[in-house]
Amino acid sequence: MIKLFKLSIALFLFSQTVGKSQTIPSPKEHFGFNIGDDYQLSNYTQTEAYFKKLAASDRTKLIDIGLTAEGRHQYMLVVSSPENIKKLARYKEISQQLAHAENLTDEQAQALANEGKAVVWIDGGLHSTETVGTMQLIETAWQLVSRKDPETLRILDNVVVLLTHANPDGHELVGNWYMRETNPEKRTQEFLPKLYQKYIGHDNNRDFFIMNQRETQNIGRQLFVEWIPQILYNHHQRGPTGTVLAGPPLRDPFNYVLDPLTVTGMDALGSAMINRLNTENKPGYTRLTGTPYSNWFNGGLRSTTLFHNMIGLLTEIIGNPTPEAIPLVPDRLIPNVNSPFPITPQKWHFKQSIDYSLSLNYAVLDYAARQHDQLLYGIYRMGKNSIERGSKDSWTLYPKRINSITPIYQADQRKNNSTGRTSGEIIPRAGDIPTAYYDSLVKAPSLRDPRGFIIPVNQPDFATAVTFINALMKNGIQVQQATADFTVAGKKYLAGSYVVKTDQAFRPHVLDMFEPQDYPNDFQYPGGPPLKPYDAAGWTLAYLMNVQFDRVLDGFDGPFKKLPYGELQSPKGHVTGAAGGGYLLSAKANNSFIAINDLLASGIDVFRLPNGVGGKSTVESGAFFVPASAKAKSLLDKSAKDLGIEMTGVAKKPTTLNEQSIAHAHCAVGHLRRVDAVGLGSLADGAVSFPDERDLCSGH
Repeated sequence: MIKLFKLSIALFLFSQTVGKSQTIPSPKEHFGFNIGDDYQLSNYTQTEAYFKKLAASDRTKLIDIGLTAEGRHQYMLVVSSPENIKKLARYKEISQQLAHAENLTDEQAQALANEGKAVVWIDGGLHSTETVGTMQLIETAWQLVSRKDPETLRILDNVVVLLTHANPDGHELVGNWYMRETNPEKRTQEFLPKLYQKYIGHDNNRDFFIMNQRETQNIGRQLFVEWIPQILYNHHQRGPTGTVLAGPPLRDPFNYVLDPLTVTGMDALGSAMINRLNTENKPGYTRLTGTPYSNWFNGGLRSTTLFHNMIGLLTEIIGNPTPEAIPLVPDRLIPNVNSPFPITPQKWHFKQSIDYSLSLNYAVLDYAARQHDQLLYGIYRMGKNSIERGSKDSWTLYPKRINSITPIYQADQRKNNSTGRTSGEIIPRAGDIPTAYYDSLVKAPSLRDPRGFIIPVNQPDFATAVTFINALMKNGIQVQQATADFTVAGKKYLAGSYVVKTDQAFRPHVLDMFEPQDYPNDFQYPGGPPLKPYDAAGWTLAYLMNVQFDRVLDGFDGPFKKLPYGELQSPKGHVTGAAGGGYLLSAKANNSFIAINDLLASGIDVFRLPNGVGGKSTVESGAFFVPASAKAKSLLDKSAKDLGIEMTGVAKKPTTLNEQSIAHAHCAVGHLRRVDAVGLGSLADGAVSFPDERDLCSGH
């Protein structure tokens, strides 16, 4: 009887498993077409529904990573073996520990690497008009969930795959726009009626160092705070004309603050990718100088990961649901190290691009499965390298410093006339230049990399400084805050100031956000025209946001508390002084303009002070004055709380008249006025003199 009962239970469980697997349809069954069929695209609504069906598999976990700009749910489908899915929290913890590399010995790190699973991120659809990326994500998910071949099972056993839809709103727009025509041959992506990424369109791939957009924030939290994968694969298009795709390794220059293991890691993965395609007789992969792409700029989904010690992979592939042709480009037909297996001119179908993408994904995942412990240990090693470099005197070998050695040596030789040659003939041979030139021009104490940066709380626009801090927080940077006043290098700082040290795992990103970039001289040949950078050559975010900070060259400490990774900060605004007469807001603070616009929209008078206010409490030119009222106080109290604005209360209303101009900032609500005043008194006693008004809006 017991045996019969156990048999019944076993049959029931088997039937449940079979039933569960049978509930997952193929793409053809769900969408009505195979992924890659000509003239066929899904939209996001259909894709979201399909991902939810895939979530019925015991190989998956569907995670809602946040809302998009248009209010859609953005999903990440985690795929691994059923056993690994049950232990995702542990594998995420291991990935975080190794990436941060804090308080770990090499032996402990190796033990964690042996226990953990490689974490690989694959995304699609960031640029939604690049439809191969969106559709390959669907096909890859289906293949990983349904296949039972040894390679797939090995991947599932050793890898946690994060399949992430990068732009749901754009996918909905592009899919619907393309499929609006009933006649397939008339379908086109041209003339899209609006941006496929709300507000910024194609530049959503320039947002990852500041993370202004919701989708970027959702993705960034998973990448830099939650999972911190060892590999990221970012699908794009299109490939260079006459090829199928461009992929790693990419051309020089790479950014000099990157750990060399990121560069050689890209080489290794790139070799696995091109070898896979060549083995499957899929030509057309170009790399190195066969591509225009480099690993220099920060801010892209793939490139920002490099500054976090991840191996960031980019491919740019051709392909469109409307068939196209690979044109004849003679220079692309000669095999070389860039393109060892050229593709010949031919008609090209969407399915071919999907097949290539699937092969590339499997090449990356198979590499990760076979090398999972090395990948995990590698990201630890890179983090440890950064901590060590930030804990001692270090120098980054920037091009300007290196390029200064030879000219200065030549000038010294001419000056000393030690060679007996004419001034134009001094060409140093390898090894001729004394190492003293390296020590003085490259390794001078003043040229050391900083040990950290201090962002004082008492700066004119601290709220914007906090926005900058939050950009670092979103990128998983370790930030500290002073709990009391402190002194560093003879300078006193107030409690509440922020500190960002460089002895942390993501040191490359820290340096890149504070330090100017030094793009190398990159010419086609000596004396020839320059090769243009692929993207931005400089982007120092602290400079772009006009954040005031101090660069500290020596090790330092103080009453600092470490803030939790990813914990966003909120500046606290204040109103100082009696506000019986009104309020003064600094025009140096960006958020003052938000507050002023709110006041204007509510019909409250606002004035500008072109010449500022002198006396004991100086107010700079351009400051705003808001007369006291209950309504103004209510709005300004809210602005102080929400926007972190510092406001000065004025005890008395303005009284003195004069004939110097002060512009009234009220045109937006139809009440443009101009007022005249000079001789404004001191703010200290509230005796500030302001003019009366002359209405200039009438007749305009």
